[in-house]
Amino acid sequence: MSPDKLVYMANQIGKFFAHEGETQAAQSVATHLRRYWDPRMRTTIIAHYDAGGAGLDPIVRQAVGSLKDE
Repeated sequence: MSPDKLVYMANQIGKFFAHEGETQAAQSVATHLRRYWDPRMRTTIIAHYDAGGAGLDPIVRQAVGSLKDE
């Protein structure tokens, strides 16, 4: 799946959780990505993050960064 599509999908997930506040929303997004995204999708979004993360909303950027640190 293309990084652009994954960025779009991740940002949609981030918008869903945004009402929780930034810190909790980032944790919820990371949990969602861990539980429901295929490992190849996570690998691709982390690679996109490492390449600068163009287009990632701040909450999603924080969530993907936490996935990278695992």
